[in-house]
Amino acid sequence: MKVKFKYGIRTYSGKLDELVFSSYKKGKLCIARQFVYPRITAHNNEIGSVGKNLAELWASGSSAFKEQLAMYAKLNETENVPANQWAPNAYALWIQVMYQWAAEHTDIDLKSLTSEDFAVTGIAVSTVKNCVQNGYLKPVTGYNTMTAAF
Repeated sequence: MKVKFKYGIRTYSGKLDELVFSSYKKGKLCIARQFVYPRITAHNNEIGSVGKNLAELWASGSSAFKEQLAMYAKLNETENVPANQWAPNAYALWIQVMYQWAAEHTDIDLKSLTSEDFAVTGIAVSTVKNCVQNGYLKPVTGYNTMTAAF
């Protein structure tokens, strides 16, 4: 339905109570529709279980590795990320590396990967230096010194 607001408000985009408002035609038209909660699919559950397992794996990692990845994230922001984009933090970079690593190794299941399995099979991504050398992260200044193990 087409919406008109009071008090000089032309349009609104977002969700309010049980309505979703959308702005069109450069703010000259506002349409509202009833909010419908999306149904949960098997893919949603799979993504959730992978995310939960990776969060537990991240929590078991060494603080030295996390500090070096945070340092890498700051250097990456200044050297590789354009000024008009948000730079990923250390955790986001690690998740990205894990998905890339699992895509290359079909025997790796991120839903059931344990820290013991990661210590044995995750040599390619166990340090920031290894991640850069194996092409999972972009090179930054001083990445050669980032050798703390996960």
